[in-house]
Amino acid sequence: MIKRIVKLSFQPQFVERFLEVFAYHRERIQVFPGCQHIELMRCKSPDHIFFTFSIWDNEEALETYRQSELFKNTWSKTKVLFSDRPEAWTVLLVKPPLC
Repeated sequence: MIKRIVKLSFQPQFVERFLEVFAYHRERIQVFPGCQHIELMRCKSPDHIFFTFSIWDNEEALETYRQSELFKNTWSKTKVLFSDRPEAWTVLLVKPPLC
């Protein structure tokens, strides 16, 4: 299992449009094979910065999604709204050592 965090910075006037795009595509992404979870978080300040957090079965599932028509369609509608380049991290949970 992998976890993916993506930082998305939008032009303030396009925030509502992004929220519409995300709302429309969220359920389709959630049921995409290999996706276990997806959520959207908004920065309190500045409020035009968002983060997506998703959980995938593995890197192959994420890459399959990134090559899919669903991703291409979603991304084409989203990237034109950016104010800055997106940043993405694939992260793993760090478990504390057992005592």
